[in-house]
Amino acid sequence: MRTRRGLCYPKADVFVDRIVVKRRDFAGDNMGCRKRQRFSPEIAGKSDFFDALPDDLIISILCKLSSTARCPSDLINVLITCKRLNSLALNSLVLSKASPKMFSIKAKSWSESSHGFLKTCADAGNVEACYTLGMIRFYCLQNRGSGASLMAKAAISSHAPALYSLAVIQFNGSGGCKNDKDLRAGVALCARAAFLGHVDALRELGHCLQDGYGVRQNIAEGRRLLVQANARELAVVLSSPAASNISTGSWLTWSPHPVPHPNHGHPTVPACPLLSDFGCNVPAPEAHPASRFLAEWFGARGGIPGPGLRLCSHVGCGRPETRKHEFRRCSVCGAVNYCSRACQALDWKLRHKAECAAVERWLDEDVDGGEPNVAVDGNDDVIADS
Repeated sequence: MRTRRGLCYPKADVFVDRIVVKRRDFAGDNMGCRKRQRFSPEIAGKSDFFDALPDDLIISILCKLSSTARCPSDLINVLITCKRLNSLALNSLVLSKASPKMFSIKAKSWSESSHGFLKTCADAGNVEACYTLGMIRFYCLQNRGSGASLMAKAAISSHAPALYSLAVIQFNGSGGCKNDKDLRAGVALCARAAFLGHVDALRELGHCLQDGYGVRQNIAEGRRLLVQANARELAVVLSSPAASNISTGSWLTWSPHPVPHPNHGHPTVPACPLLSDFGCNVPAPEAHPASRFLAEWFGARGGIPGPGLRLCSHVGCGRPETRKHEFRRCSVCGAVNYCSRACQALDWKLRHKAECAAVERWLDEDVDGGEPNVAVDGNDDVIADS
């Protein structure tokens, strides 16, 4: 049968070793292949059948990759491979499964592209992206409303770090004035985060109960929660895959010398006598990618978030003040300040215990240099080291 142009419909010539579809004109001459050749199984190994794979299978593989990624480049290398992988890797299902380490963006590499990537992941429903972008917007970009709403979106999905960060904001009245503090709301958020297994929230809740801060005082229950927080953190460190690089025998023996962190290449990371009452030293806990970004962001700016503002003295935190004298200061030396009691307790064990000096001595040393920079903001802004 011929077409209107006088051409014949294609005929299939089947061979043993391959199948070739050819098109002939009315005179019987070859006019070239209409489709590319399909080879037999004997020579199929020399061909690329990636295009024949269904999208659902590739998306499933990419979801597994994004959920186990150890750095952003694990997914970026897929994006630059080909157009098909680029489009499928940006599928909302793949982005919603991305691991926290996928968002370990360096502050010096921050750009509109990285901002847009985090926003795309947050719009896809990734709670880690919501929390990380919320922290960056709230503290670094000073977009308080948008940052708080993103953290709240993650908190609604029972994201423990977001719940704890919102609790710190409520305790300090961050982004507002001192009268905006809501201690009861902070305790409630801490309790929820502690229930989900967040160690810092559990430690903060223990200090609140011990001091009667935002909740009825219960010293015995507060101390029980503090011991439970120490035990949880020790269990997390012992179960960490990177913990195999260091002998656990050195952790369970008291030592004044630093214990290197498994994920750090230098041995100068200070030891954290986490269970100091029992004479135990363990490596310092690894900071969240969002906290590391904050520390790098303000560290590149001289460690000064603004005129008269200070950073939390705990090296693993990175939170800045949003108004003057927002954070509590050490009542012994007055030289350090903390966004929360949990940060104060960790930093005391990490390094401040060896550096803290009495106020009188500190004043005597600075008497020739003028008045010391002491932040006085009421009794509730002073932390007593113990």
